[in-house]
Amino acid sequence: MATSQQPETGRGWVGVRFQTQPRADTSKVIIHVHLSDPTAVQQQEALGVLGVNLLFGALQQSHEPETLIGALLDDLSRNRVEIDMIKFSGPAFAIVDNRLMSLQLVEQGLTDAAMFTADGEVVQPSDVLYKKPILVQRGSFRPPTKLTTDLLERAREQFLKDPGVRGEQPVVLAEMTLHNLLSGKEVDHADFLARTDILGTLSVDVLISRFQPYYQVAEYLSRYTDRLIGLAVGLSTVKQMAEERFYTDLPGGVLESMGRLFKRSVKMYVYPTRDPQSGKIRSVETAAIDPPWHHMRDLLMEIGRIEPIRDFNESYTSIHTTDVLARIQRGDVSWQELVPPTVAEMIKAKNLFGFQPSAGT
Repeated sequence: MATSQQPETGRGWVGVRFQTQPRADTSKVIIHVHLSDPTAVQQQEALGVLGVNLLFGALQQSHEPETLIGALLDDLSRNRVEIDMIKFSGPAFAIVDNRLMSLQLVEQGLTDAAMFTADGEVVQPSDVLYKKPILVQRGSFRPPTKLTTDLLERAREQFLKDPGVRGEQPVVLAEMTLHNLLSGKEVDHADFLARTDILGTLSVDVLISRFQPYYQVAEYLSRYTDRLIGLAVGLSTVKQMAEERFYTDLPGGVLESMGRLFKRSVKMYVYPTRDPQSGKIRSVETAAIDPPWHHMRDLLMEIGRIEPIRDFNESYTSIHTTDVLARIQRGDVSWQELVPPTVAEMIKAKNLFGFQPSAGT
């Protein structure tokens, strides 16, 4: 077993390499931890307990990696240790998908967020996000539609023009929350992999999180960067942000959530939508927002924290992910016109999201 600790930052790496039988090739488990105890001695103690748990897991639970993950914090707590990356490799884990193991870290509460790249490689978030401008789009991505990709691309174009970003290559993330991954009371792992496979074809890195309000996303990302954080959103998101029912846990309600979100270098790029009743295009400037929060919208626009997406495809404004999913599942071939060609090809090739070849081709 090997460890590397940085007491001054409260971070460390722990790894174990082992053989399941004599002369066999070695297998490895590597984890990255955040240590929250206030002193180096306490951090070292926590790291020692974690190391023992990892050794036991490698020798006794390698056939059940989900159980191994859940036991890493035995005799510890999240208040002392956070594990935000885990990677399994070698013959003992030949059929393990490390993306699912990242999901397990979030599901089992060992971390609030985990990350992997578009090619499926799990990463320690700071390795990718440190001091980088970051553009985030959150959603279900079930499936990504032409609206999904156009929103992200148009937001990216405007993000790159911002003086705080110009000349740099930002990190672009698709964020999925546990809430969006739930099927009933549990996460459907096959469905999760389907979504991540498709996002991979779109060359987008993935962040899995337990976050709900947007300010939690901004607070998390600000741990790694002091650069501009861009949020690519639809108009419905701005309207929801002004609803008090989403902030019952905050004494200051909507006002506090807005303050916590925009106190950092954060800018929101908002895609318009088509009003289903009138058929008219509604932008963030003209959208009806309940008073008095329409004044907050106006202020945020005036100071440049909310920016309308100007160059958009009007034909995409009526596309809704839930409608596309329903068309796929009932065999309505029109769904193929509502998603990017690469997405349609993967859905058909792998029979994703309930697609039935006999009905959908």
